[in-house]
Amino acid sequence: MFGKLKEKLSLFVDKVAQTEISEKDVENALWDLELELLEADVALEVVDELKERIKEKLVGQKVKIGTNKRNIVENAVREAVLEVLTPEKHVDLLEMVNSKEEKPFVIVFVGFNGSGKTTTIAKLANWFKKNGLSVVIAASDTFRAGAIEQVEEHAKRVGVKVIKHGYKSDPAAVAYDSIEHAKARGIDVVLVDTAGRNELNRNLMDEMKKIARVAKPDLVIFVGDSLAGNAIVEQARQFNEAVKIDGVILTKLDADARGGTALSVSHAIGAPILFVGVGQGYDDLIPFDEKWILEKIFGE
Repeated sequence: MFGKLKEKLSLFVDKVAQTEISEKDVENALWDLELELLEADVALEVVDELKERIKEKLVGQKVKIGTNKRNIVENAVREAVLEVLTPEKHVDLLEMVNSKEEKPFVIVFVGFNGSGKTTTIAKLANWFKKNGLSVVIAASDTFRAGAIEQVEEHAKRVGVKVIKHGYKSDPAAVAYDSIEHAKARGIDVVLVDTAGRNELNRNLMDEMKKIARVAKPDLVIFVGDSLAGNAIVEQARQFNEAVKIDGVILTKLDADARGGTALSVSHAIGAPILFVGVGQGYDDLIPFDEKWILEKIFGE
């Protein structure tokens, strides 16, 4: 009874009870969120891209009367951030190492001074060992005083061997000898430490390029300090121009309540974040989880 009328009225109510989100609605709702992103160390260029993604998701969307538009906009922002954080291609490091027919699997680490690169190498060596792989570290930072002793101490603590030459020796030669050592002994992975670079030292950048030519690494990993904020974007770009970066490890993320660095650096060079450092212990290196970073930026 009254079935047809009920159907027509229902359709009418559904149509009238919707409003279309305009571009102005989106811009107004984004204002506070844009400031939050910038305060979270998200680079301006990334914020601009996010805004475009959000507009695509929202402009023209129909929302029922009574629905909180701001919540809808915030959810769209989260989705857009997640899209930027999520790598186009997932990198399974263990699978890459295990699937390489001719060992060793060679990883060269690059990064600015003070980024925690040497400690991170020891953490990753520890992670590989716990996953049943053998590791040797190449002490190719022959420039900084105390660097060889530092990597040796870390290596001793996690139980891996270090191949070294003297200070001022050729870093590429150290990398080469380490790879030959690994080949002769059937070692799975070679982790190559390098001197911390900065934009003012072109000679060290040239040395790094030589290491990459000689070692022919399977991966080049940029180690960045998450506390460096937006400065890390320019750092990553410099290294990516010199030697193509395949992946990123962010250190000190436990001390960074904002988390926007992860979003910015990944976007800047188009390389996935592989791990994040969340403490001082050798076990405090965890595989990257974009959803965890999302909560770092926006809160629970």
